[in-house]
Amino acid sequence: MPTMTAPQGHPGVTALTAQEREVLHALGCGLEDAEIADTLALPEDVVAGRLGGVLVKLGLRNRAAAIVHAFDCGLVVPGLGPRGQAAVPGAAFQERTGSVPGPWLRVSVLGPLRVRLAGRPVDVGPVRQQAVLAALALSPDRSVSRRQLLDGVWGTESPGGNVVPVYVYRLRKSLRTGTGECPDSVIRRDRYGYGLVHGVVEVDVACVEELVTAAGAAERASDLTEAVRLCSRALELFRGEPLAGLPGPLAESERLRLTGRRVALAQRRADWQLELGRVAEAIAGLSALALEEPLNEPVAALLMRALRRGGRRAEALAVFDRTGRRLADELGVTPGEPLLRARWAVLRGDDAGAGRGRAGSA
Repeated sequence: MPTMTAPQGHPGVTALTAQEREVLHALGCGLEDAEIADTLALPEDVVAGRLGGVLVKLGLRNRAAAIVHAFDCGLVVPGLGPRGQAAVPGAAFQERTGSVPGPWLRVSVLGPLRVRLAGRPVDVGPVRQQAVLAALALSPDRSVSRRQLLDGVWGTESPGGNVVPVYVYRLRKSLRTGTGECPDSVIRRDRYGYGLVHGVVEVDVACVEELVTAAGAAERASDLTEAVRLCSRALELFRGEPLAGLPGPLAESERLRLTGRRVALAQRRADWQLELGRVAEAIAGLSALALEEPLNEPVAALLMRALRRGGRRAEALAVFDRTGRRLADELGVTPGEPLLRARWAVLRGDDAGAGRGRAGSA
C-alpha cells in the first residue's frame, strides 16, 4: 500500500482502523455500499457504520469528500480507474498476521446467540459454552480471566476445576480462521485470560455502537434524516431478547442493559422523527414500543407527545389513563413527572414541558 499522507486540514488515514481503511479504499474505488458489503463480506449496515466512523474521524462532510481524501492520501492511486483497485477481502487480517486472510467470524448476541464462520452457521456447543463465547464477545477490548468467566457464567453454581479451559479449548477448535496444518483460532490467550482476536471477529453490539456514534455525528451536523437512517439500522440488528436462553449472572445483567439500550435508541429515533415532521412514523414506532414497555413512563410520554402532534389528543389522553392504571395496579404508584408534563401539554394544546431531550439519551 502506498505511503499515506494527509491532505492539509485533515488527519491521516492512520487514525482509522484497518477495516475502516478497507472501506475507505473501496469507496475511493467507486463502489457503492452494497458492492463494498459484498467485496468485504460485511453486512450493509456495518458498512454504513464504518463509513460514518470514517467521516467523523477524518472530519469530512460527506462521501464525495471521503473519495477525494482517499486519492489525496494515496490510498487509491489516480490513473488506475475508479474501480481499478478493488478492495481485498480480509486485508485487515492479512495486515495483522502477514498470512493468507481467513474467513470472518460474526457473533450476534442481540437475540439468541448466533455464530457464523465464513458466512455459515456454527454450532458452538451447550448453553454454558455459548455463554462463555458471549462473555468474550461482550468484552472485545480486554481479556477476561478464568475467575470472571466462572462468576459470570456459573455464578454461585461455579463448578471449579478446569471447566473454563475445557470450554475455551472446544471453542478454539471449532472457531478457526484459515486452512492448512496450523489454522489460527479467533480466541487468544494471554496472562490475563482469554479474548477474541481484534480485527477478525465482528460482534453485533459493536456494530450498533458504531452506527449510534455515526448517528450522533449526523445530528451534530444537522442531518437528522441521516441520523434517523443510521439509528434505524442499529435497531434492525436487535432480533429479540438479547442473549435469549443463556444462563448466568452476566447474561442476565447484559440482557437488561441491552434491552434498555434498544429502548433508548427507539426513543431517540422517535424524537428525531418528530423534529423532521415524520409524525406517523414516530407514532408507529412508539406505539409498538409502548406495548413492549407498558410501565415505561418516558416512552408513554413521548407517545403522547407524538399523538398530540398528529392531532390525536383523545388517544394521547387515553395513553395517560392506560399507563396510569398499569402503574397503580402493578407497582402501586401514581404517574410521575414525565407523564404529568405530557398530559398537561396535551390539555394546553402545545408541547410545553415535552420538548426535545425528554427521550432517553442513547
